[in-house]
Amino acid sequence: MTKRIFTLFFIYIVHQLSAQESLIDTVFIDNQFRKVSKTAKISNLNSDKILENSTSLSDLLRFQSNIYIKENGRGSTSSPSFRGTTAQQTAFVWNGININSIFLGQGDINNLNPLSYENVGIKYGGGSVIYGSGAIGGSIHLNNILDFNRGFKGTLFSEYGSFGTSNSVAQAKFSNDNFSFSLNINHSRSENDYEIPQRKFINRNGEYENTSFNLGLAYKINPNNEFYWQSQHYDSDQHYPIFSENQTKTKYFVQTFRSLAGWKLHSGKFKNNFKLAYLEDNFQYFGDINKSKTSGGTGKQYIIKNDLDFLVSKNSSFNLITEYQYNEAEGFGSGIKTPKRNLGSFSLLYRNSQSEKFYWELGAKQEIVEGYKSPFLFSASAKYIANHWYQTTINFSRNFRAPTFNDLYWLPGGNPNLKPETSTQAEMAHRFSYRNFTLSITPYYMHIIDNIVWMQATSYWSPENINKVDGYGLETDLSFEKQFGKHQIKGRLSYSYTKSVNLETNKQLMYVPFHRINFNANYQYSWLGIFAQAFYNGKTYTDTDEKNFLEDYFVVNAGVNLNYLKHYQIGFRVNNITNKAYQSVENYFMPKRNYAINIKFNL
Repeated sequence: MTKRIFTLFFIYIVHQLSAQESLIDTVFIDNQFRKVSKTAKISNLNSDKILENSTSLSDLLRFQSNIYIKENGRGSTSSPSFRGTTAQQTAFVWNGININSIFLGQGDINNLNPLSYENVGIKYGGGSVIYGSGAIGGSIHLNNILDFNRGFKGTLFSEYGSFGTSNSVAQAKFSNDNFSFSLNINHSRSENDYEIPQRKFINRNGEYENTSFNLGLAYKINPNNEFYWQSQHYDSDQHYPIFSENQTKTKYFVQTFRSLAGWKLHSGKFKNNFKLAYLEDNFQYFGDINKSKTSGGTGKQYIIKNDLDFLVSKNSSFNLITEYQYNEAEGFGSGIKTPKRNLGSFSLLYRNSQSEKFYWELGAKQEIVEGYKSPFLFSASAKYIANHWYQTTINFSRNFRAPTFNDLYWLPGGNPNLKPETSTQAEMAHRFSYRNFTLSITPYYMHIIDNIVWMQATSYWSPENINKVDGYGLETDLSFEKQFGKHQIKGRLSYSYTKSVNLETNKQLMYVPFHRINFNANYQYSWLGIFAQAFYNGKTYTDTDEKNFLEDYFVVNAGVNLNYLKHYQIGFRVNNITNKAYQSVENYFMPKRNYAINIKFNL
């Protein structure tokens, strides 16, 4: 099958090589991300922001976004919650490809090392028309960038912190007029043996270690044709915390391989981005670290995706996105044998900007999925710039999540008759600008039907389509930026109110905090940089009856970076300055005050 795909790809290349016209400057592989940013709420975290929270993607998102992160102790299983939705209702997108697990339907944040990426993008709200299953609450975009005409650039970064923690990355990039090369190797590990004396908590068996190898290549045949390739290999050893010395120690191994090849073409009114991807996820769970594996599995995805833009006029265009996937898996110790699935989709978007002040777009998508009926999806959005100090955007969409192999085939309990989850949602954002200040206010509403929930049957659990959920809330962001002489100040304060209610019980969903506040500030003067970051997490229920809850907490980090020498930067960071004992999942406490020191060398 793979041989056939690459043969077709080669024939398609030969057929199109004669095209000439617009100049291509940069290979930003997820070309849709910049398009949706015109109307959607977007956050971009560049490499400098990533290094401020290099320990894990959980820390990066917890401190630099208002996404709620559920983490079973530092470095262990971790998942996000956008606007009161679940981890399965969040899409993880790697260079434009949805990489949610075909077993679980989600991504484990702590098995996605942030040091592997140059940009982490966050899109709030539904995006299934473009990014497929799971893009209900929002999507997290893990981007690698390939540039041309930048010469050679090398970076070495190494950090050592409390609890025997180290994070290191070596990156090399080279590009000229026609060729671009990027290599990234990173490694993280920690003994992770912290204690919370007043809670009589020790993070026993909490150690972890992971390594990632990332390679990117791009070649420009002529000004209108580029080929690119991005690959990633990830290997992780993650232990799960236990509460007493008498408990059996467990561990979890993960090996991931991702490979993406593509061709970008410009020809007159046409722009085309053709992709071939192969994704493989392997995992092994050990119920006793001294014995052989208890369960495991291998999931493979073969993907063909084409993104065609046709310019109708100077201000309007059609965008056709077609995708075919073949998924196969093999389970061990779970009752899952060798399930297979074919699925395809067709998305059509129309974008129009008749004036500098008004932009709008419409989208429609039909999924064709083997084994069950899939919903018709749509989206509509618009942006209006009233004047220099006020603009507004509106988004309306229908999104979905397909049942996963675990939902359908896990034994005992899998349910092959599940329907996909669907959601309808709307939001309207208002943005105000005054001098160095920008204020955005975004109210939203979301209605989810056929929610897939695992319910206890007799002696086992089984998933059912039972719940309807109403979610609504408000997100506000106030940012400030000013530069005078050698001084530069940046700051951002955000607040979110989230209500996510099970309509059958009229109760707030588990692990959905009502209130969250985030604060980030950076000051730079010549060779001195100072940053501070903080978040407040409000009351959070841990059961469906609103009887048990986690207390609210406030956590502050701060750090300093010194660039006194030309190619060197030395940094120091204090985490959890107030020494707060807190937990984002019941009984799994996070570390109190701890420290990290780092050095960065730019070649």
